[in-house]
Amino acid sequence: MFCPLLSEVHATLGATTLPYYDSRHAPRHPRRCVGPLPAGDAVPLCRARGGRSENAELGFRRGLAAAGLSMASSRAASTATKTKAPDDLVAPVVKKPHIYYGSLEEKERERLAKGESGILGKEGLKAGIEAGNINITSGEVFEIEEHISERQAEVLAEFERRKRARQINVSTDDSEVKACLRALGEPITLFGEGPAERRERLRNILSVVGTDALKKTKKDDEKSKKSKEEYQQTWYHEGPNSLKVARLWIANYSLPRAMKRLEEARLHKEIPETTRTSQMQELHKSLRSLNNFCSQIGDDRPISYCHFSPNSKMLATACWSGLCKLWSVPDCNLLHTLRGHNTNVGAIVFHPKSTVSLDQKDVNLASCAADGSVKLWSLDSDEPVADIEGHTVRVARVMWHPSGRFLGTTCYDRSWRLWDLEAQEEILHQEGHSMGVYDIAFHQDGSLAGTGGLDAFGRVWDLRTGRCIMFLEGHLKEIYGINFSPNGYHIATGSGDNTCKVWDLRQRRCVYTIPAHQNLVTGVKFEPIHGNFLLTGAYDNTAKIWTHPGWSPLKTLAGHEGKVMGLDISSDGQLIATCSYDRTFKLWMAE
Repeated sequence: MFCPLLSEVHATLGATTLPYYDSRHAPRHPRRCVGPLPAGDAVPLCRARGGRSENAELGFRRGLAAAGLSMASSRAASTATKTKAPDDLVAPVVKKPHIYYGSLEEKERERLAKGESGILGKEGLKAGIEAGNINITSGEVFEIEEHISERQAEVLAEFERRKRARQINVSTDDSEVKACLRALGEPITLFGEGPAERRERLRNILSVVGTDALKKTKKDDEKSKKSKEEYQQTWYHEGPNSLKVARLWIANYSLPRAMKRLEEARLHKEIPETTRTSQMQELHKSLRSLNNFCSQIGDDRPISYCHFSPNSKMLATACWSGLCKLWSVPDCNLLHTLRGHNTNVGAIVFHPKSTVSLDQKDVNLASCAADGSVKLWSLDSDEPVADIEGHTVRVARVMWHPSGRFLGTTCYDRSWRLWDLEAQEEILHQEGHSMGVYDIAFHQDGSLAGTGGLDAFGRVWDLRTGRCIMFLEGHLKEIYGINFSPNGYHIATGSGDNTCKVWDLRQRRCVYTIPAHQNLVTGVKFEPIHGNFLLTGAYDNTAKIWTHPGWSPLKTLAGHEGKVMGLDISSDGQLIATCSYDRTFKLWMAE
């Protein structure tokens, strides 16, 4: 409350600043007293609270004394204020400001046209326009209705999208949801996102792009898969007439042999089980007693390959020095040194009829080297009888067809070739591997050929039709050896992944994987009569014998000081030969 005497004080001092007293505490802030105060005689400055009015009056008196006024003058001033109070209390009329809605552009132009602003106003307006504070447009307007309609359209579109999202069916399988997100090019998961949130995100995306987008991506994926499958399919092209003649000849050659093999299998099945078991036990016993019968230094460079003659009386070895040598068996005396290659010889093999019915002057051996050369040899000369030209890169292996008419070669140009020695021409140049082809083997009937490549895949080819009838997929590294079993339906492959796999032609799959060695497997060989055991050699300096069909280890042939690079079994099954990086070859025989 304000003191009634304070109006006169205010008039006398000219609105002098006086302390404002509160009955609750000491003076806080000076307050300016304005306006008329109610009349009264010597009332306290503040309404008394809690019995403190005397202190308030004492403080007021001290304030008047400081201002040079007395209580009497204060009372006189208050009496004069009483008579003037009714006129002063009349409230003045407040002028309402004009509120303009919209643009002032038209008003401003009218004012300028009338010349109300004067010279100073025009100059100020010009300065404001130049400063950018006043914007006078050239008739441009902002259509509020169009903006509102656009906003309404956005809201309606959002409602429609949500309606579509509710109608879209999304799979509850989280893996399918991720696959759909991946197909749409969206992240399959976000941080902290669960399956439910992922499904909802897919539903929202489909409500925007439409379900047709997912169908389109699936169709594109199917097309790409089809194109890949078509690209991976084996293709054929028309060959020469000599190839057709050779295929017919091979068919006529292999069918009687197949019939003979099946007849022998039926006869073997008629043998009592006890007899067969006892024979197998005797064989295993003799294999466990295999010992190193002979060891011979073959050359001053590593020996890469060895092969028995069909009569088991000779052994041919190939060396990295470029020399091929013939040794007598079992005394291991040197018979011939075949000179003709200038670089590492990869393999040398006997003709299937050599030393049996073939004359020594005829072609009895074939060899290949790293420079792409393939040479044919006779037994009565140290010089090659003929050269087979056509390879430009390394030839890894060479192998005779069981008939002796055809010769197969594998090359690092991702192909293998079949040569007709009677027609003296190349009749087949077969591609199919994505990397170099390393090894080749022929079926005992002569109808099939198997190849192993550096692409870790093997293929079985039907020589009568030219088709790839089986794809050997399973090895993790290069295939360095492949061989057919005499039973006609088992194939063994040795690989750089230290394993040997056994494949079944009837089931067209791998039936057993042998963890054979501790280093890459360089060669595999079935026992040539009945296939009763399997021989493997590897870079762990050993060769091992495995039972058939159990594939359990029987014997480890340890004795080489270097990597075992080649191996062979004699046609009568009595001898085993191994050649090594330590420049020696060894013969193993049962005691």
